[in-house]
Parts: sequence; C-alpha cells; structure tokens
Amino acid sequence: MKILLLGAGKTGSLVAEVARERGHVVTILQSADNAHGSGLRRELLTLIDVVVDFTTPDCVLENIHACLAASKNMVVGTTGWYAEIPKLRAETQKQDCGFLYGSNFSVGVNLFFDLVQTSVPALQHKYLPHIYERHHANKKDAPSGTAVTIQNLLQKSSDLEIEVTSFREGEVVGMHEVVLDSAHDTIYLCHDAKSRRGFAEGAVRAAEWIAGKKGFFDFKDVWREM
Repeated sequence: MKILLLGAGKTGSLVAEVARERGHVVTILQSADNAHGSGLRRELLTLIDVVVDFTTPDCVLENIHACLAASKNMVVGTTGWYAEIPKLRAETQKQDCGFLYGSNFSVGVNLFFDLVQTSVPALQHKYLPHIYERHHANKKDAPSGTAVTIQNLLQKSSDLEIEVTSFREGEVVGMHEVVLDSAHDTIYLCHDAKSRRGFAEGAVRAAEWIAGKKGFFDFKDVWREM
C-alpha cells in the first residue's frame, strides 16, 4: 500500500517507521511544501492509497478538505477540529470516499474508554468526576482529544458539567486520569502511555483498514475489527 504521511513529528515519524516495517511504501510531505494544503495536488494523490495526517490543529482542516476534494481516503490522528465533524461527514459522503479519525489510535487507550464507560453508574451514586490529562510541552490543543472523548462518555449519562484539567510539561507522552470522588471514597482510573509506538501501530492498522472503503468512521468504533 502507498501511504502519504502529513506531519513527521514525534508520532508521525513513528507512523512512517511502523508502516515501512509492515511492508508499505511511505511518502512524507513536509509542512514547508504544503502550506494551506497546497502540496496535496491531484497528480500526487492519484498515486496514493491512503493519506495519514498527524499535523497540527491549525492546518489539519485544509489538508482534510484537499484530500476529500480529490476523493482520497484519509486517516486523521490530529485533534482540535471536531466541531467540524458534521460538515466533514456530509462532505465525505458527497465525495464517495473513506475517512477515519480518532482522538487516540492506541488500543490500550480504547480499552481505557471501555473502562470509563463501565464507571458511568458511579455518577448516579453521588460520585463527582474530574478528568486530568498530561502531555508534552509542545502539544498545541488543550484539553486533548482523548480527554474530550472521556468527557463525552461521562456526560452522555449525566447532567454534570465535567471539568478537564490539562498540564503541558516536558516530554510526557500522554497520561489520562479519571477521578471519581465521593464522601466515603475515591476511585481512580488511569492510562499512562510509555511510548508513542502504540499510537503509531494503531494509525497504520487504521490506514490498512480504511483502504478501499467508503464512509465516515471513528477509530473507537472499528478498532476491534482490525
């Protein structure tokens, strides 16, 4: 499979490494050659099976629109743009292509989402939730997309406004903690990533899965099939 990678930062570089290990051909489009999505020309995209985006919130939407305009299947690991999901879902359907996004491509984090879901009944027993997340100092968006996913899982079953506290420090890969506090005890749920390898492997598996498919997908809904 031929993959075009947008974003060769810490996670993106690992995505390229994992993809090549799995036998795929990877082309990297540097940010300097892709201002406002200008590098995503049709003549380039026709040679590509799937585009994988691990860029930044300030440029990801331009990349998405360029790929959808060319009806090119895409995997997006960049967060901070989710308010546009309804519009992009409609655009994906119109262009008759495949689009897969995720707030986190780690299988461990997606298992953690399941654990968070099982904790929802605690809210009916007067446990008050709070979410803490820590990432490296250069992460652009706060709260993280993963923290927002956790927040949505908890708020779907409660009228509570659940707060997220974000920390940006050093080289922290990614830590997410849910604290459920009551008058009698406290419950802690935590996922602490040791490396970015799990994110990269999940993203490559997502690219393999979306190749040739049509539709708009969320990684948390399809990772068990991979």
